[in-house]
Amino acid sequence: MSISLVYEEETAINPLDIVEQFVVANDWAFDRRSDEELAAEVPGKWCNYSLYFAWREDTGGMHFTCAFDMKVPAPKRGPIHELLAVINEKLWLGHFGLWEEEGVPMFRHTSLLRGAAGFSAEQIEDLMDIAVTECERFYPAFQFVVWGGKSAKEAIAASLLETVGEA
Repeated sequence: MSISLVYEEETAINPLDIVEQFVVANDWAFDRRSDEELAAEVPGKWCNYSLYFAWREDTGGMHFTCAFDMKVPAPKRGPIHELLAVINEKLWLGHFGLWEEEGVPMFRHTSLLRGAAGFSAEQIEDLMDIAVTECERFYPAFQFVVWGGKSAKEAIAASLLETVGEA
């Protein structure tokens, strides 16, 4: 018995066109480097985040990163890797990593769109919103490890404290 799939290949819409529209509508600085790459800067509560999108039509995949405006010194990379493991256990979508060459923490996610008509504007918005929200949520933990000398578990506990009311 053989199984085969017959389909008509449709020309997929480049999802970076939708990303670009979203970035322009929000008046964020960006650079459309090519049909396959787009970089943007998004203001956050703790820092400006660098967004990077890479589209590969041949695989139908879009790679996305949201990088912190922070460099992790070499002596702190071991404790940061421990923090990454703790943080990633708490995520449902995407993961955090460290760009070793530059020492920059970032949120990463790759979406596969093969067989789909492409990304919707809502999906792009959700992806960016989730990334920035998670970066904002965990930025203090990175600071506690890098500059406060805390362990990964101490940093998570301190950064995820929910305050009630206002002082």
